[in-house]
Amino acid sequence: MAFRTSVARTVAAFAPAFALMAVAPTPATAHDVDLSAEVVTTATLPPVPLSAFGVADDRGIKLGGIGSDIFPADRPGEFWTVTDRGPNGQIKVGKEKRRTFPAPDFNPMIVKVRADHGALCVLETIPLTIRSGKPVTGLPNQLPHDEQPYTYDASTPLALNPDGLDTEGVVRAHDGTFWLVDEYGPSLVHVSATGQVLARYVPQGLHLTGTDYPIIEALPAIYAQRKVNRGFEGLGLLPGGDLVIALQSPLLVPDKAAGEASGNSRLLRFSPRTGQVVGEYAYRFDPVPVVDPGEDDPSELKISSIVGVGPHTVIVEERTDRAGRLYVADLRGATDLHGGAYDSPATSPSLEQLTDPATAGVQVAPKRLLIDFNKVDGVPNKIEGVAVLNARTIALINDNDFGMTDGAEAFDADGRLIDSGIPTTLITLRLSRPAVR
Repeated sequence: MAFRTSVARTVAAFAPAFALMAVAPTPATAHDVDLSAEVVTTATLPPVPLSAFGVADDRGIKLGGIGSDIFPADRPGEFWTVTDRGPNGQIKVGKEKRRTFPAPDFNPMIVKVRADHGALCVLETIPLTIRSGKPVTGLPNQLPHDEQPYTYDASTPLALNPDGLDTEGVVRAHDGTFWLVDEYGPSLVHVSATGQVLARYVPQGLHLTGTDYPIIEALPAIYAQRKVNRGFEGLGLLPGGDLVIALQSPLLVPDKAAGEASGNSRLLRFSPRTGQVVGEYAYRFDPVPVVDPGEDDPSELKISSIVGVGPHTVIVEERTDRAGRLYVADLRGATDLHGGAYDSPATSPSLEQLTDPATAGVQVAPKRLLIDFNKVDGVPNKIEGVAVLNARTIALINDNDFGMTDGAEAFDADGRLIDSGIPTTLITLRLSRPAVR
């Protein structure tokens, strides 16, 4: 399926310029830098019914959720984006929070967009498919690893789907194929230029069966202990072709309490050439009140985007739903944990339990603050996609969750969505000086 819109001009003429960027040695902790930013362009996605993309009963839901990530396309002003698993929410029934899927036949897709005169125009959609050509869907894979899906009103269980994907990050490789990350496995997914899943790389021992595409257990087994709905969220492409994968939240190791109190997440370096993990690094969040002055719960911190800007250098977004910051991190300064003690759940204390990893001989990725979104007027909440267009220009896109909110009140008496009114918005920031030095 393709949804195309004729567009005459772009709003900007930015091209990726990663080769121009270099990173000076950075300290072990973040610090404020003398850099300011301003929003120079804004483009908003117009209302498009999900029925235009094959959803039988869209319950009044419009296209959204494409802000799960963003990656520059070949032409200036054009971008590849990706949806997540589709419209979903939570409704409390008794003491249980049930995960609802009001459009269970929605299929995750890669969406090519262009920013033009304040509008975000859809140029092309690439639905994700299995070998038979059927859609992957966004439904969970297996219990108890994933949540049980329910209908929009949380009254009726839905069937699981081992092929289902909760896609987040996206990059386009030089050969025209795509790489995505997924929250369910969590997993790394290789997709053809036409959307067919070529392979899905999952943690060792996950034992996901019944898929209509190859499953490769190539990731450390401990990653299966991710928090539900907090698997892989960010994906960056390094200039040499390696991928850097960001875990959204700390693993629940040894238990949920430790994971939710932890400030230590993880980054994986993966070689598409060999199909193997080639590095693993600890990434430490700043204290949550530093990122979001109105928040004191560390479990609200997430990594939502990661961008490769040098052979060993990445830009990382730390955020809550209300605030966010970009940091430049250097993987060369971090201890490589791959295959070591912290890949074993038997290690005590776990990486997640370390309040100062350096005391245990673990150097976290050195980082420095780049941008605080709280100090830039016009940046939407819940930024999940970041793209570096040139040394002084960055594109951001938010995830509007398809206009969904939690609770039974998200739908009216006829089962139609009461839209949150939050649009999908892509903005570009102009920086006062180069992003990395």
